Amino acid sequence: MRGISYPDRPMARASATSNTMTDAAEMGSRRSWVRYPIGDSATPNRQHGLRHIQVCSEKERVVQLEESIGFRVDLAGPLDIPASLELFRRFGDDLLDRWDGAMLTRTLRIEGKVIPYAATSVGSLDAPALLVRTPSPQDNVAVETAMRATFLQPPASYLALLLADPVIATLDARFPGLRTVRQFDLFAALIRCVSAQQVNLRWATTTRRRLAEAFGDCHVLDGRAVYSLNPARIARASVAELRARQFTTRKAEYIIAIAEAIASGTLDLATLAALPDDEVIARLTAIRGVGRWSAEWILARTLGRPTVVAGDLGMRKAVGRYYLDLPPKAPLPSEEETRRAVAHWGDSANLAQTLLLAGITSSDGVTPGVTG
Repeated sequence: MRGISYPDRPMARASATSNTMTDAAEMGSRRSWVRYPIGDSATPNRQHGLRHIQVCSEKERVVQLEESIGFRVDLAGPLDIPASLELFRRFGDDLLDRWDGAMLTRTLRIEGKVIPYAATSVGSLDAPALLVRTPSPQDNVAVETAMRATFLQPPASYLALLLADPVIATLDARFPGLRTVRQFDLFAALIRCVSAQQVNLRWATTTRRRLAEAFGDCHVLDGRAVYSLNPARIARASVAELRARQFTTRKAEYIIAIAEAIASGTLDLATLAALPDDEVIARLTAIRGVGRWSAEWILARTLGRPTVVAGDLGMRKAVGRYYLDLPPKAPLPSEEETRRAVAHWGDSANLAQTLLLAGITSSDGVTPGVTG
């Protein structure tokens, strides 16, 4: 009987303070594999997929993968994987980061290669784990390394913040294990920012989906489709072609400019990762359409830095309510007022920001989690 491979022992837990994608790299050569028959209770159900499975048409650029290789990744707790990933379906399905409440399907870009993978949440809050499937055993170490860095763990200073800040302590107890989710595809992360400018997040998701369908590559893994954006193809697109997907003229120009920077190598993740925050912001904001708000979200979500996105309206609203005791209809605090109010977060700013946004979205009747 055909089967899916899983490690015959769990991997060592990641350090609670590790935020890099290097944790598992040295382990790959030592992994052995065992076979489980498909349908066995120890494996995820191959028929359980996305609520709305996207079928790629013959006209689309499709990478069809008939069978996948699977393995288990044990992560450090406490970690609420479903709550942390809820941002990927709260405002719809953009086909890029696909979460159905149990399984995440997305892609990883490594040195020009795009690897689709699916990860099913298993385990518990204190002992979280993922059952991960990839197209090939050669992809396992890269994907496992990414999965171990996907959920940003609190730094050592976080305990001191919990003792000093009753707002964060209350939210941490209310949303135990909620973590920031990293977005490693720099191009997709920037498009996420541009699409969300001055529109509601459900419409932003709709336009990203249209962009993926028109200019992306569709990957099919075990019958489930996921898209990756192709910067070279979008760089060759016209403003009119993007306008046909209902982006504004200005946003169409921004998206093409970002695609050109990525496709030409002017902008790349490895270079940004080696730079201090101010230089990252300078590099990003030199590209038309990328302002400080977008640059700070890249620092926080893509690079995993302790950055407060003080220009974000949701963040300003949350700080006004939780720290400045402003009534609901009061003017929002300025960016500077927002930064001053949470300056004490320090190295824990990333997680604290995630919790604060979860609190404000929940109180506004939206499912908790980081804004899309």
